[in-house]
Amino acid sequence: MVSFLIPYGTGEGQTEKVATHIGDAIAKRGHDVTAVDVNEMAPDVVVDDFEAVLVGASVHAGNHQTAVANFVRTNQDGLAVKPTAFFQVSLSSASEDGRAQAAEYVEKFVEDTGWHPDRIGLFGGALRYSKYGFLKRLFMKQIAKRTMSDLPDADTAGDVEFTDWHEVEAFAADVASFVEGRLGQTPPSKEGNGST
Repeated sequence: MVSFLIPYGTGEGQTEKVATHIGDAIAKRGHDVTAVDVNEMAPDVVVDDFEAVLVGASVHAGNHQTAVANFVRTNQDGLAVKPTAFFQVSLSSASEDGRAQAAEYVEKFVEDTGWHPDRIGLFGGALRYSKYGFLKRLFMKQIAKRTMSDLPDADTAGDVEFTDWHEVEAFAADVASFVEGRLGQTPPSKEGNGST
């Protein structure tokens, strides 16, 4: 059993949902998972106490959460000696036209923090019109119309989720498999009876 830490930053809750989904997928392989919002992380949650770390952040106005970048900078030495991954949730990742922009956000994050994760996942986010104030809702509707016209469900009438959950599960499986291989561990039996 491997201990995984999944610290994440979230705006309207989609990154938290993705982090939870990744954590659940890894836990189903028999590993121990702690997923926590970096803004609510207790002082006793220490990177050195975990064998692998997956950091998650969302993109708002072209930037990741400051708290996530600060977490990575603060824990850079610990992250450098462990298997790590980074996942990003953004509207740019939801459309073919935006994928290059999403990759640029990751490059900027890596450059700004100096951290080079072993695995990277890019996932479409969500438009939570019901959580936005009037001005933000108006602004986000304009962005959606302009930049997401290639998406059939980029409706501006209600909340829309663009996350491909199959991609999230594939990423979780890839990261878990990579960590197991790097640490020389096989996943525990799902039935708990020792058989594979």
